[in-house]
Order: sequence, then structure tokens, then C-alpha cells
Amino acid sequence: MADTNLMQIPGHIDPLPVPRPNLVDGVTPREDGRVDLIGLPRTQIAAMLTEAGLDAKAAKLRAKQVFHWLYHRGVTEFEAMTDIAKAMRPWLAERFVIGRPEIVEAQVSTDGTRKWLLRTADAHDFEMVFIPDETRGTLCVSSQVGCTLNCTFCHTGTMRLVRNLTPGEIVGQVMLARDALGEWPNASTPSSPRTRGPLAASLEVGVKPPAVPDQVRDDEDEDEDDDEAGQYTSNGRLLTNIVMMGMGEPLYNFDNVRDALRLVMDGDGLGLSRRRITLSTSGVVPMMARCGTEIGVNLAVSLHAVTKQVRDEIVPINRKYGIEELLAACAAYPRSSNARRITFEYVMLKDKNDSDEDARELVRLIKLYKLPAKVNLIPFNPWPGTSYECSEPARIRRFSEIVFEAGISAPVRTPRGRDIDAACGQLKTSAEKKSRAELDRLYAEKQAALG
Repeated sequence: MADTNLMQIPGHIDPLPVPRPNLVDGVTPREDGRVDLIGLPRTQIAAMLTEAGLDAKAAKLRAKQVFHWLYHRGVTEFEAMTDIAKAMRPWLAERFVIGRPEIVEAQVSTDGTRKWLLRTADAHDFEMVFIPDETRGTLCVSSQVGCTLNCTFCHTGTMRLVRNLTPGEIVGQVMLARDALGEWPNASTPSSPRTRGPLAASLEVGVKPPAVPDQVRDDEDEDEDDDEAGQYTSNGRLLTNIVMMGMGEPLYNFDNVRDALRLVMDGDGLGLSRRRITLSTSGVVPMMARCGTEIGVNLAVSLHAVTKQVRDEIVPINRKYGIEELLAACAAYPRSSNARRITFEYVMLKDKNDSDEDARELVRLIKLYKLPAKVNLIPFNPWPGTSYECSEPARIRRFSEIVFEAGISAPVRTPRGRDIDAACGQLKTSAEKKSRAELDRLYAEKQAALG
């Protein structure tokens, strides 16, 4: 008999069914039966408290308090929630848990970039990356375990898709990074970071992040609007920006990504301005308008080629949603403007998409669709088994010059974290490079060290 516990993952060609995790209300079940509250909005927390036995009025009040402690203060124990009655805290701890993705392994690059191998409660592994610069710190967040797009230049694209990450597993990455950086406010200064932790010190001492030339700084620095950021600002923080550019295609996990980012942007929660969040898509055209209206963050599009033949090869979703359809969706993207330009990601592949003609065609297309756009030129990051090579530096410079001369910003991105496979296109969970026995041993050693 066929397994009915399957879900179809959207894809460009004959998507395969993958096992559906046994999720209840978007939460991965735990062996101890408790419910992980991370990833839940106030209304859902209140509903669970009501189901657990509180009356509606008490549940609404407690949900507001719990939400504040979870997302604004970053506590990981109910005992730390000092405005909740002492007798109530054990009651909460018996029924609920405040989770984080488990850290299986952490790596640091010579340039200060950090990569974590994380594990879900049901034992699936995925990665996130933190990139520190002199004026900002960007967290690259994953949305899926694996990927279904099969982009031929991307190491992550060679993985099979296991499942979507839940809202808690997505927002949990941001919270885990704030844990490591010591950037939750303390009780005495609600709007200020608390004393920074060991990771923050290691980012500031020993490895100095490279300077960022003015021409490659993001638009939000030019016209910052933090009207939705609550008490939090980026001033003095290490983690200032989020990019949904990790493992997976965010728009194929739209609902969970939307719900997670709403928590990130909530002024009473994590409080990061939507102008400091960028979502990257390979071109899931039907979901782009919803992204603009329901999430409203900056949009980045993995373009990578300007002809059907080449894009069909390296970004196969182009066979389903072609370049013209994709650019028309970009032109209609809500909230885009000269102050909030769409970013086109363009990986530089030797003798594939890097000619002068390609650069001129890129300019023509952007102007044809009247797009407020910038182009990030990304030197190809090699990985074992790839057949592609990176364009020569002189070729990349010339490509950039042609686009710049047409009045379109086209900075060349400095590769970061190449030595730990954390650079753009290199993410592929380290779990595939180690045996399960070795990973389980490392995990057990970490748990034992934590007591």
C-alpha cells in the first residue's frame, strides 16, 4: 500500500514526494511530550495555555508575558520569567519547553566567518552561517533541510530535500546566534545588548573582519527606516542583518518562512527592521507577490544568466518560470523602489555567463523592465566534483564596469568562508562528510560538556 504520509514539494520537474514530519500546529513533536514554544505567535501560545487548563483571560495575559520573555529577552528557562508567579513556572516547565536547534559542530574561517551544523529535534541536520564585517554582521538562515532546485553550480543543490524547517527552527537560528553573541537585553537596560559572550569576543579579537568598500554596502544603510523595529536598533550590535540565503528555497516553504520572519520583525519580539532582512529566491514566480505583501522584506533573485539556454542549464527552475516571467514579477514586486532596489545575484562562471555580451544583455533586460535594481557579482566558489570554474578577476572587473557604466550598481562580492565551505553556493551539510557514528559521538561529547 502506498504511504499516505507524504507531501509534494514544489519543483521544476516531476517533484518527488518526501516524508512529512509528524508536525502538530507547525511544531516538531518531542519525545518527552512537551511542546516547544519557539516559533509560536502570541495567539497560538494563548491557545495552548487555554488547552492546558487556563481560562481565556489568564491565558491571554500569560501568553503576552511568555512571548516577551521568549523573543524580547531570549530566556531559555521558565524560571527566569520573574513577572510570572513562582508557582506557575513549574507548571509551564512540565508542559512546555523553550527550544533551540542543537549545535552539532561549529567552524570558524580565517576571515572570521562562522558556520554551524545544527540538528532538529527529530534528528535532521542543516547549517547556518554568520558573516561579520566592520559595520554589520549578517546571519545566513536556512529554510529547508536540503534543496529541490538542483542548480548545477550550487553544492546545496546536489542534496536531496528532506523536509521544510518549521517556524521555530527558522527563528531559532536567529535566537541561537543572539545567544552566542550575547545580544539579548538585560533587565536593567531593555534596549541595550547585555555583556557579550565568548563568541562575540572571538569575533572582535584575533580575526578582524575585512573592510567593506562603500560601493558594496547595502541600500538599507543609505535610507534606514526602523519604524517597525520596536526598541531594538542595529547600533552597537554584531548581528544586524538577516538573509534567507541558506539551505533551501524560501518560497517553497512560504508559510513557515513568513511566520518566522513576522516574529523576527515583531517590535515586541526580536524587533529587527524589515529593511534589514533579505529573502533570496531562484525564481518561484507565483509566490513573489505574496512575499512582497505578506512579508515585505527586501528581495534578492538568483538570476545567474541572461539567456534561456544557459539559465535552463544552471538554474533549472527557469524551464518552468522563464526569465521574462521572472523579471515581470520583479517589476511588480510590492515595496520595490529606488531606495529599496531588487538585488540580482549573478555567479561568475568562466566561459559560461561572463562575456561582454552577457553584461550588455543584463543591462538591457533591467532597463527593459524598468527595474530598480542592483547586481551582486559573485565569484564562483568551487566545491569537490563541480565542472565549473570561476571567471578570471579581469573578466569579472570588465563585466562589472559594463554594468556600472550603464548606471546600475554592480559590486563584486568578496568571497567569505571559503576554507570552511561557508561561501555562497558551498553550503552542504557537514553531516554528509562524516559518518553518523562520528556525528553522534561529537554530539554526545558536546552534551556531556554542557553537563
